[in-house]
Amino acid sequence: MDEANEKSVEDVISMADSSVTLEDIEGELFKIERLRNILVRRESELRYMMDDIQLCNEITRLKRELQKLVSIPDKDKSRDDKTRQEELLQQISKLVETRDFLVDDVEFERLREREEDREMAAFLQPRFQNILGTKGVLQDQKVVSKSLPTPAPFITKTGLTLLKDCCGFTCSIM
Repeated sequence: MDEANEKSVEDVISMADSSVTLEDIEGELFKIERLRNILVRRESELRYMMDDIQLCNEITRLKRELQKLVSIPDKDKSRDDKTRQEELLQQISKLVETRDFLVDDVEFERLREREEDREMAAFLQPRFQNILGTKGVLQDQKVVSKSLPTPAPFITKTGLTLLKDCCGFTCSIM
């Protein structure tokens, strides 16, 4: 009976290449998951930037229209002109407030993802120590920090600058 069990176990053929170890597969899966997370973060960053650009364009358009109305002397403005001027000021104010919320969201996401990265590193560190053996905690930490990919920033410096500075001079508040 033992011989039959051994024979059936030997007959099982794995899909994996015989030179691939479980650790190799786990490592590759980790790299793929990390890449997926980086791509999701980049997609989110691009969406924030796209929303910011649209808000800036709308603010700029409204400010141009407001500038035309402001350039008309008060004595020559119609009641409709004065009403439209007030409406434009309110719309611009609302869009600027929306943009401020967007910037706050970006900062919140950046901090949340930084914390996620720390938690993931803390979770993975013992696993890498087990794989690498016990060479000493400090030495293992150096090896782990070199072997873990560095997290990509959620918002690149230029992206954050874009969100903070909006579209520069054309979008500054009058």
